[in-house]
Amino acid sequence: MARTRRRESGINYWPGFVDALSTMLLTIIFLLSVFMLAQFFLSREVTGKDQQLVKLNKQIDELTQLLALEKVLKSDAQANAASLAATLDKSASDKARLQALIESGASDTSGLAGKVAATEQALSAEKQLSTRAAAQVDILNQQIAALRRQLAAIEDALNASEARDKESQSRIADLGSRLNVALAQKVQELARYRSDFFGRLREILGDRPGIRVVGDRFVFESEVLYESGQSGIKDAGKAELDKLASAITDLEKEIPPEIPWILRIDGHTDKKPLAGTGQYKSNWDLSAARAISVVQYLASKGVSPQRLAAAGFGEFQPLDTGDSDEALRKNRRIELKLTER
Repeated sequence: MARTRRRESGINYWPGFVDALSTMLLTIIFLLSVFMLAQFFLSREVTGKDQQLVKLNKQIDELTQLLALEKVLKSDAQANAASLAATLDKSASDKARLQALIESGASDTSGLAGKVAATEQALSAEKQLSTRAAAQVDILNQQIAALRRQLAAIEDALNASEARDKESQSRIADLGSRLNVALAQKVQELARYRSDFFGRLREILGDRPGIRVVGDRFVFESEVLYESGQSGIKDAGKAELDKLASAITDLEKEIPPEIPWILRIDGHTDKKPLAGTGQYKSNWDLSAARAISVVQYLASKGVSPQRLAAAGFGEFQPLDTGDSDEALRKNRRIELKLTER
């Protein structure tokens, strides 16, 4: 029973705390709601101000562009104004100059009249000159006509001359063909005499060593006529050349004088160089000297010098390109060829 009384006499504070907390929570929720609403309206206000600021910036840009355009237009207008002013000044000066010319023209009227008279005189003189020129042109036309007649006569003469030239050319062609035939006949005759000449040489000289026929040439080996490195003819060689000279003098009597022919004497050596202390500096000199010595000897034996010719070839036309003693011996030679002059 005592416990019951103590419980009844105690005060229960919890409902009051609960009410106070509820009231505080509601207050806080209200304040949060008010804050959120204020934040919402404030953000809308700020967004609107930003849009207005963007619009203001655009308007400022447009105003800046308009201001720049106004400046350009102003400078153009100033330039145009300056140009107009310059034009106006020039017009004024031109006006003044024209007035001065007008005033001076009034005083120069008498001078202009004199100039007009002088001009008329000059025109009359020109008319006289043109008349004389027309007469001279007529004379020139007559002279040109006479020249044309002369040119026609010259052309006729040229045509006649061309006809005669064609006839002459045909005659010349005919004569040329006849001359070729005659030359061919002479060549054939010379070939026949050449064959007879070499036939006689074979009979006279026989088949002696060192003397042979190579093609259309009669060949003496150098050892038959000369000592080594010399151009003087040996006695044995002179005996052979005496026979040759006799055959040539007989041939001269038989060949008609109208056939042009010569006996060419060609000197050849081998390719061995000459000694530096010798009489001749090169094989070429030696070959030419040997050919000349043969020509001079034949001339001394009665052969006509007009029928003889000498040539030196040195070592440059060998019969054998080898290096043996036999090849070198063949290349050292004197060749005789009966040919046309």
